[in-house]
Amino acid sequence: MDQDAFSNYLKDRYENQIDWYDRKAARNQTIYRKLQWSVVVLAAITPVLIELDLDGLIEGLGHAPTLTSAVVAILTAGLNTFKYQETWINYRTTCETLRKEKHFYDAGLSDYRTTDDREALFVDRVESLISRENTMWVSAHKTETKTEAKGNTAEA
Repeated sequence: MDQDAFSNYLKDRYENQIDWYDRKAARNQTIYRKLQWSVVVLAAITPVLIELDLDGLIEGLGHAPTLTSAVVAILTAGLNTFKYQETWINYRTTCETLRKEKHFYDAGLSDYRTTDDREALFVDRVESLISRENTMWVSAHKTETKTEAKGNTAEA
């Protein structure tokens, strides 16, 4: 692989993938943490709301514990369904593994020390890492879809 093609690959593919995985990992981490803390806080205040017996203070507030319990259930279902934590960890792992591969290439470590075409080896490894992550994502979502389909069949 010539240097121009490799430079273009780094700019057009590698750096774009690093940026994408980095942004998506950060986004999924933020969503996961916000939802998880919401669950913790709402679950913790529900028994307090029950003990306060708010219906005696302002009519209608007696339903607050029921509402907070429902919101906890909805948030928990969302966390389990959309797998923000797993996605965050997978994307972060892929991003950092891609960065590590560039460090190995730059330092001439591992197989980069002995190969005749370091650039081709780098491209091959990067594409394998991206492909592996894509395969894992598809597999996780197929498993999720099959599980949901079985659940729907059992209810019918």
